[in-house]
This record gives sequence, structure tokens and C-alpha cells, in this order.
Amino acid sequence: MTIRQPYPYARTLLTEPDWRRLPGWRHVTEREWRDAQWQRAHCVKNPRQLKAVLGPLLTDRFLSDLAADRAQFATMALLLTPQMLNTMAPRAALEAEAFTEAFLADPVRRYMLPVRSDRHPRWPSHPKAGRDSLHEADMWVVEGLTHRYPNKVLAELVATCPQYCGHCTRMDLVGTSTPQITKARLALRPRDRQEQMLDYLKRTPTVRDVVVSGGDVANVPWPQLEAFLLRLLDLGSVRDIRLASKAVVGLPQHWLKPEVVEGVRRVAAVAARRAVNLAVHTHANHAQSVTPLVAEAARALLDAGVRDVRNQGVLMRGVNATPEDLLDLCFALQGEANILPYYFYLCDLIPHAEHWRTPLHEAQWLQEAIMGYLPGYATPRIVCDVPHVGKRWVHQAVAYDRERGISYWTKNYRTELEVRQSPDEDPEAALARRHPYYDPVDTLPAAGRRWWAERAPAPDPLPTAPEDTP
Repeated sequence: MTIRQPYPYARTLLTEPDWRRLPGWRHVTEREWRDAQWQRAHCVKNPRQLKAVLGPLLTDRFLSDLAADRAQFATMALLLTPQMLNTMAPRAALEAEAFTEAFLADPVRRYMLPVRSDRHPRWPSHPKAGRDSLHEADMWVVEGLTHRYPNKVLAELVATCPQYCGHCTRMDLVGTSTPQITKARLALRPRDRQEQMLDYLKRTPTVRDVVVSGGDVANVPWPQLEAFLLRLLDLGSVRDIRLASKAVVGLPQHWLKPEVVEGVRRVAAVAARRAVNLAVHTHANHAQSVTPLVAEAARALLDAGVRDVRNQGVLMRGVNATPEDLLDLCFALQGEANILPYYFYLCDLIPHAEHWRTPLHEAQWLQEAIMGYLPGYATPRIVCDVPHVGKRWVHQAVAYDRERGISYWTKNYRTELEVRQSPDEDPEAALARRHPYYDPVDTLPAAGRRWWAERAPAPDPLPTAPEDTP
């Protein structure tokens, strides 16, 4: 008996879109496409280069929309790998108006290549948005080492990535400056920064879990990364090491390089001998971006001895904020690419991100909607990364004012920042404090929108949409 379900599962095999359909890559060979250096050398960094790849498929109107966003709103530099660009509008008709329409609506394009018309006209930023919305730099114990949780640290080895996502939570530090954002900078030389990190970990044996990130560890030269990881593995207190790399999805060619695969194998062998869990965390937000090359890179990491390859996505309107999109992505990851769905974060309170962010109640509904379809171990948790608190499952809010879109959260530990700022504070008071988080204003009822409008200065209205240039 066949029962109709809200989500009708059907196995869908992964496909690699044919890059040769795009005018600028018509003569690119498979050998070139699989070469990581070719991919890096041919990244799109500005509208002119995008036009060179897509040629007559994009209208001037789209390019003007993109240029306006770069000038007025973008918090991240434009850096887009051919691999990722190729997953946008993969089945669009190859005619300018039809292709541009499909490209504009494409979910991968919406978060990797934002344009001005994407941004919310009244509330491009939430009044409470901040450049370092999670206060990670405030919790540095040495440069680049965030000690936010009792037994876990985040080690930022590098402030660059192979590609940049428009919604990046570390937009304050990562990448080159934009007209809107002058980036913070890591001051120490990489070797000195790593020495200070290792020294802190030696002196702090309560830390058992190290997330090695940035930026993206794919931008750390492999010999340097391997040397750092082997020294981490020398610390008996470290029991978990996680490497954060969106490049598994955006530049899988990097993780397929023979020298990188062999290096991972060496590190994984040491980790196994010392009973340390070594995993790789990546970042896919839509099933379209999960291709056979992504699956091949994940399999190479697993075969080299990595315990898990896991996905940490971001919940975003217009990208994946429906049960169907989330489940399609999870089945592509888990069923076809050997990547474990792990977390979906609510998009953080960074500037110019309101068109992506979802309200808490929708995230709670989405968590309920995806339950029961995947194996329990592969059912991702939807979490809110609450400033001054940390990750919390979306149902852990202790209070929620739906009209004003303010939820309240508590925690069960103190952060380094609180201890430094209030060393004599009663720990129980810190644990009882309620910390707010905010829904996007445009999703609130009329009374809530009025309440925020009375308390926030009105931004300048967006100019009218750009016209096609002759």
C-alpha cells in the first residue's frame, strides 16, 4: 500500500553540470576542470569576469544589479570558484532573458552571488546586527583562538577562503575589504599565531575539542596544516579535531590532490593510533551544489581515514527554508555523497542579511517537518547561535515574544568573555541571565514592525532598479 506523504522521497542521483554549456568555458577540458590550480586561477572576482564566463547569457541589467550590490551592500569580496558557479542554473535555457531569469532565481546564486535587488528595501540590516555578531574576537585567548565553550576552542589559522559566501558569519575578518566593510586583520605571522595557540592548549588541558578553521583550512598550505595537526595530536588532552572546509563542496579538486590525500592519510593514521576523532566539516546549503566531484572528495577523505565528513549548513530564505529543500539536500548529502547532515544554523545577525534570515518559529516548524524521514543519526539539528550563549536547538528558547520577534535564551556555562569582564560575578547569576535573539523585522506582524520602526532610524530608500545599459 502506497501512502501519500508530505515529502515524497525518490532517490536522485548526483549529476555534474556540463561546464561547457557556458560560453567562457566551452573549450575547458575535463583534466583542466579537475585541476585545483586551474579552478583557483579561474575564479570569478568581479562582474567583468562573470560576463567573460557567461557572455551573452546574462543581461546587462543583471550585471548592473550585481555591481550596485558590490558598491552598496556587499560584506564579502566576490570570489567564486568555477565549480560553484557551474552549479547555478544548471538546466536553464541558453538564451539571455530566460537564462538571466533562472540565474536570478537560482538558490545557490542567491547566497553565493547576491545582487542589490535581493536585499530587503526597508530592513537590509536588523537594528541589532553587528560585524562580529557572535563576539568571537572578544573571546580570543590568543589571536585567532576563540575559547567560547568549556571544553572546545575555535582555531582560526587563516583569514581567507577559496570562495566567499555572502552570508559569512566571520565577515568582519575573512576576505578582503569591500566598499562597506574595512576588514579586521590578523596581526601575527601564521607560525607565531600557531605557537601561541599550541602554548595555550598545553596550559589548558580542559580543552579536548579543537575546531581548525578560518577562513578555510584549504587555504593553508598542506605542509603547514599537517605540521600544526601533528603537534595538536601530540597533546594528550585533545580528543577531537575537526577541520572546517567549505572547499569540499566549493573546490573538491583541492581535497582530491594526491599530496593532500596522502597528507590526510598520514594525519588520520596518527589520530587513529592515539584514539583521537578526526573529522572534516563542510558547508552545503542546497542539493544543487552536491555533485559527483563533491562525493568523490568526501569518499577520498573517508578512505584516507577521516572518521566523518559532516555538513553545517545555514538556513536561508530563498535557498533552503522549506522541508522539501532541506530534505532534498540531506538525502543528497547522506545518501549519495557520504556527508553526514549535522547542523543548520539560523543565519547570523550580520549587516545586510535580513533577506536571508528566518524567524525562530519557522525554524522550529522546519525542524519538526523534517523529522522521521532520515535515519536519526543523519537528521540535522536546526540551531540558533545566540550571541554570548552559543549553539542552542531552536526549541530551547525559554521565552519568545512573537509580536516583536525577540526570543530569550539561557546557558549552562560561562564564557571566557564573562569571566574576564566580571571575574567576581556569582556563576549562578550568569547562568540565570536571559540573552535575546531577534527575528527579521519584515517577518513580524504589523504591530511588531511599528515597534521596531519607532526605535530604529529609517535607512535611505534603495534607488530604483537599474536599467539595461545600451
